[in-house]
Amino acid sequence: MQLAIRHITTYSFSQPASHGLQRLRLRPKTSHGQQVTDWKMDLTGAKCVAEYEDQHKNQTALISIEPGTQQLTITCTGRVTTSDNAGIVGPHTGHMPLWHFLGQTALTQPGAKMRALVARLAPDSEGPLPLLHALSRDVLAAVHYEIGHTDAKTTAEAAMAEGRGVCQDHAHIFIGAARMLGIPARYVSGYLMMNDRIDQEAGHGWAEAHVAGLGWVAFDVSNGISADARYVRVATGCDYREAAPVTGISYGDGDSALAVSLAVEQQLVEQ
Repeated sequence: MQLAIRHITTYSFSQPASHGLQRLRLRPKTSHGQQVTDWKMDLTGAKCVAEYEDQHKNQTALISIEPGTQQLTITCTGRVTTSDNAGIVGPHTGHMPLWHFLGQTALTQPGAKMRALVARLAPDSEGPLPLLHALSRDVLAAVHYEIGHTDAKTTAEAAMAEGRGVCQDHAHIFIGAARMLGIPARYVSGYLMMNDRIDQEAGHGWAEAHVAGLGWVAFDVSNGISADARYVRVATGCDYREAAPVTGISYGDGDSALAVSLAVEQQLVEQ
């Protein structure tokens, strides 16, 4: 499947910014199951000062906001060819050892509710894969998908207590629980082609767990499935903070507002 993506991020400042730096993880990875055909990033109100591969092999750009800017626009367009591998991403690669993904972070740290969730899981004699699917179902049953109750700083345990959350919360709970079970897990940020619409308000997030004999396997808890050809992986990390599309700081008087426009659609491939 060939997917066309157009992702526009706009920061509007009420007063001119005097200085700012942003770290962007917006370029998809060419990896098992997907091939980046072309990708372009255009900046208005900033310039790119460095491009590098971070510790998780994410394609990363560091941009500097031009002094006096009142509107920063980041426009990414490109095409990615994907295939359906039943959620299997493949063997572990990268700069970080596999055991690194067993350690909890501030966002995934379990509390009493997460420990109770894991305690209710029945061991599966067939191995970790059925157990992980059961975990995914239990997380979604415990935390209903509902926007407006959590944000980027909400921890997995807090989302469990709230009983409502979004894809980021589902992924963090799944990751924290998998690590409790001794299974390496990580966060994935990327894009999902919706079946009912092209335009979206934000990107998507899901989890990957490492299963012996298969490698990394993707679990989209919010949709109750493993990732298929509609998914485009962009960045991975121990939690959302390490895989966030845009992070950074800006200096100047006044407030800022963020607007995101995203379109993901399938393109016909000429034979």
